[in-house]
Amino acid sequence: CVLQSQNVKLMLKWDASLVRWQTKAYICSVIFKYNTKTLYNHLNKEPTMLKISNLSYGYLKNQHIMTDFSLDFEEGGIYGLLGKNGTGKSTLLYLIMGLLHPRQGQVLYKGIDTRLRRPETLEDMLIVPEEYNLPAISLKEYIKAMRPFYPRFSEETLQRCLDGFGMPLDVNLGALSMGQKKKVYMCIALAANTGLLLMDEPTNGLDIPSKSQFRKVVANSMTDDRIMIISTHQVRDVELLLDRLSVIDNNKVLLNTSMMEVADKLRFIETDRNSLSSEALYYEDSIHGYSAIMKKGEDDGETNVNLELLFNALLTDSEVIRKAIGEK
Repeated sequence: CVLQSQNVKLMLKWDASLVRWQTKAYICSVIFKYNTKTLYNHLNKEPTMLKISNLSYGYLKNQHIMTDFSLDFEEGGIYGLLGKNGTGKSTLLYLIMGLLHPRQGQVLYKGIDTRLRRPETLEDMLIVPEEYNLPAISLKEYIKAMRPFYPRFSEETLQRCLDGFGMPLDVNLGALSMGQKKKVYMCIALAANTGLLLMDEPTNGLDIPSKSQFRKVVANSMTDDRIMIISTHQVRDVELLLDRLSVIDNNKVLLNTSMMEVADKLRFIETDRNSLSSEALYYEDSIHGYSAIMKKGEDDGETNVNLELLFNALLTDSEVIRKAIGEK
């Protein structure tokens, strides 16, 4: 039985006269399970938490939503996943969860292929889809049913999140509006304390005060060792939350960097039509003249990142923006 992983070769030798072949097979299976579950983390002191490698997928036989797609989420934090309609953002979330199986490639979460849907992986990941139904039972009954699947579930976090949204614990899920259901389900998802949490258009259906509360609830529930990926078109709802940004389009990763890096290298300004500099990396019409992206100089102050403007700039010429940021 020989197993190889990077620079490690694990060999098991035995005397055939002493050990029956069934025992050999069992020992190999135990070693293989150990290898795939933990060896990656032992070999890499700082492994990529979520690694998407050469992924290809399509719902129909001759359809390809993504081909040879790769993207890494290397550390904890809140990621914004942006892309045009039809790019495959929701599909990517379901592939990450192992709910869809790629034709080629793989998704590794903490070194384990998510399509295997192992209990130790499933208990550490959760998705809040854009649309879903909740059973017509009380919230307490729902928590009682799902809590055994998430061993780190926190009643304290649940109560804090519900209080943030102004929702009581004693509610009947079947009597809630769509917006209220979304608030409750997001509270449950945050309270599950999974290492990986995916949210697809989480602010759809929320009113303006609730969107503000959403940001506060999420910020208060995050820790450095958790990854949250928010896929959204409502960039203004989440831009102050994000630690990192991943922009995808047609199988390409247009940008995958930290928001701090963007703020350090770029300036986002409003200018009149007579004052636009020829050095603008990108600009578009605005009410008062132009909204523009400039390369930040040594003496320039920091500006707020305009995600909508940045997204449009990346779709127009991603190379110019990446070069200004210094990302390959």
